[in-house]
Amino acid sequence: MRTGLYPGTFDPVTLGHVDIIGRAMALVDRLVIGVAINRDKSPLFTLEERVAMVQAECAAITLRTGGEIVVHPFENLLIDCARDVGATVILRGLRAVADFEYEFQMVGMNRALDASIETVFLMADARRQAIASKLVKEIARLGGDVSKFVTPPVAAALAARYARAG
Repeated sequence: MRTGLYPGTFDPVTLGHVDIIGRAMALVDRLVIGVAINRDKSPLFTLEERVAMVQAECAAITLRTGGEIVVHPFENLLIDCARDVGATVILRGLRAVADFEYEFQMVGMNRALDASIETVFLMADARRQAIASKLVKEIARLGGDVSKFVTPPVAAALAARYARAG
């Protein structure tokens, strides 16, 4: 069984993430979605909320592909998380050249830590390349329509969060 790890903060999960998850399922038998606990970032949603959103979005993908998707929170090094879940490949989505520069550095470091774990890049679908969680949150915070970037449940969660804050 080939296990892949797709890590991120998923704050919130976007249609870009969903696209990468769906396409990653064609490459692996089991996909672990690593929801990162990053103390350097201040996420809008709690870890529990982010995990629940990712699980909800993955339910339809699991039914469609027949593969296994597991949502796994982690706070340790990415390469250690990959080892913990038995992943032989780390899957990363790329939107633009700026993503590649950062990811290129990460691959080099991860290869130095464990050369047996490969990294595979999936280009974002052309319709999804501009989507970034940070921008989606900004649009939602300012009362804009995020329906082109996230699913209806995620849009509702964003609206509710900013209504409470506002």
